[in-house]
Formats: sequence, structure tokens, C-alpha cells
Amino acid sequence: MSRQSIFEASTRYFLSPILPYLEDDSVSEIMINGPFEVYIERRGKLEKTDARFPSEDALISAINNVAQWVGREIGPEHPVLDARLPDGSRVHAILPPTSRIGTCVTIRKFTKEAMTLEDLVRLNSLSEVVKEFLEICVRIRKNILISGGTGTGKTVLLGALSRAIPFEERIVVIEDTSELRFVQPHTIYLEARHGGREGQGMTIRQLFSNSLRMRPDRIIVGEVRGGEALDMIQSMLSGHSGSLSTIHASSPRDALIRLETLSLMSDVDIPVYVARAQVASAIHLVVQIARFTEDGSRKITHVTEVAGLDAENRYHLRDLFVSQLVGRNPDGSLVADLKWTGIQPMFANEPAQQGLLGHVRLSKSLWAPEATDR
Repeated sequence: MSRQSIFEASTRYFLSPILPYLEDDSVSEIMINGPFEVYIERRGKLEKTDARFPSEDALISAINNVAQWVGREIGPEHPVLDARLPDGSRVHAILPPTSRIGTCVTIRKFTKEAMTLEDLVRLNSLSEVVKEFLEICVRIRKNILISGGTGTGKTVLLGALSRAIPFEERIVVIEDTSELRFVQPHTIYLEARHGGREGQGMTIRQLFSNSLRMRPDRIIVGEVRGGEALDMIQSMLSGHSGSLSTIHASSPRDALIRLETLSLMSDVDIPVYVARAQVASAIHLVVQIARFTEDGSRKITHVTEVAGLDAENRYHLRDLFVSQLVGRNPDGSLVADLKWTGIQPMFANEPAQQGLLGHVRLSKSLWAPEATDR
């Protein structure tokens, strides 16, 4: 019996109170607020369930089982755990007294079938034109930052966009907790390891430094949230273009400001204006995504080009697509219209230069004339 099979069986045993929701494909997230209160997210909306664990000890035992599976620790000295279940579902746990209501666990379900851009078009998260535009941007190696709040679908969108990366490229994926799955055969997955009692571990920043020595064609950082931001930005500027990453922010401008702030958190002492200039040069596009509480849907609200800095040393942003809500479907779901603003990107001539005219079909208006004369 393999190690994974053993832990799959033990995890099912310890998490038996919520097993029906783990096996329900319509449930995307499970939130355990102490042993006696369990919520789920289904189709973007929260529901309280009747599920409960026998005791606080039973819930802590379940968390210790998960920690053992990923080789991490949780306890009084390490009260927070970021881990995953054997099926790939992401787990976050926090123990009392850090959590005043008891042990809290949040499980982000691992979808068996990764969503594609076609799926997101069908769900009205983006339009066919934006789909084609973003696919071409990935192919011409633009650095794209996906911005949004918690639970907006940033990682799902990153995974869907990644399918536009040519299959012959070597990709290195760096995550704190492994979650992404790429279809390209030559993909290397690196996962951070948090130090235990001996202080041994491997941070995302250390993994990023090592990835540069692995002959990557593309480096994908699942989420940037620390000093590794500076390393990522500088690698983009030094030839490793075509990167994708996500960040927590509520607007494209806020995403750049947060990336700038994170880059200043590194142990390299650089002036603020240098960090800002590097962010403005490294990032080509910010894709903003949001979740609407009215119907639980996730939609792209902006596709914004970063056009450097203005005369006052502020980020110069150009909205290429902006979404407007235009109504509701008969089932009550929101309908959004993600419209082109009429602005061409500064790299509008690159599809023609790189021989990608065959991919330009619906988005002709966004590209230079030589990219549309076919």
C-alpha cells in the first residue's frame, strides 16, 4: 500500500464529518469555524451545514494528520498551517488561542478538471475577444499579473491562461502550497517548505533563486506575497519574460502599488522610486478579477496595460477592456459586458513581428495594421 493511499484513507477517516462535501463537486470551499460550525461555498454562495466534529480534539487530530502528510508542523509554536490534502485540495488551519473560537480550517477544493478559458467564457467571466487577446499576450511573452481579492478565482484564471504557453517550453512553477496543474509536459513544480524545530525550510524566494539555475523558459509564481517580488521583477527585466503570477489587490493600480511594497520587503535596500520604476518596466498587463456576491459569479473587470511612469512618477495605466454589468439572465445571474475601450496596446505590432498572425481572428482591432491585413 503506497504512502498516498495510506494518507488518503486516514484523511477520509479523520475528516469523515465533512466527507460528503469533500466528495460533492458543486462545493468549492469548506469553512470549519471550530468543531461545531461548518459552512460551505456552493456556486459562489455560502451555506451553513449541519456537519460537526465530535470535539475540538477530533478536529485537531484531523489537522495533525494533514500536517503529517505534507511534512509540516502545527502546534503551540507553529499555530498556523498551510498544506494540502492527498487529492490536492488546499488547507489552511489556525489553532487557538490565535483563533479565539477554536480551531479554524478552510479547505479550498481541488477541481478534478482544471478550467479552461473556454469554460470561463461560457461562465461569462470574460469574452471571446478578451480570451483571444490574452492568449496572444501569453504567446508574445508579456508579463501578466492577475489581481483580485480572496476567492475571486485568480489561481483558476492563471491556470487557464497557462494553456496558451507553447508545449515545447520548459516551465518552472513556484508555489507556497502546490495547487496549479499545467498541461505542458515539461513542467517542474516547486513547493515551499516551512521550517520545523530545526529551522530547516525553503522559502518561495529561495526557490525562485534556484529556479533561475534550472534553465527555465518561463517562471510562474502562484502568488507573490513577500520579498520574492523583487527577484521576480528583476528576472522579468533580465530576460525571463512571459511570466504569470497573482496578487491580492482590489484594482490594477493597487496591484502595482502592492507589488512595489512587497519588493521593498526584501533584504536588498533600494529606494522607493527604483522599486516603482522596476515594477512599471516589468509588468505589461494587469488582469483584475472580482467576485460578485449577488450571484456568486467571478468576472474579469479590467484588462489594463502598464505604460510606465508619468511625469509625476506615478503609474501610467491604460485600460484596454473594462466590464460593465448590463442585466441579469432568467436564472438571476449577472450579465457583464467586457468591452474594448478603443485603445491599442503599446505592443500592438508584436504578433506580426513574431509570426503569430494566424492567431489573430476576433481581436484584430487591438493590433497594428500589419497584424490585421490578412
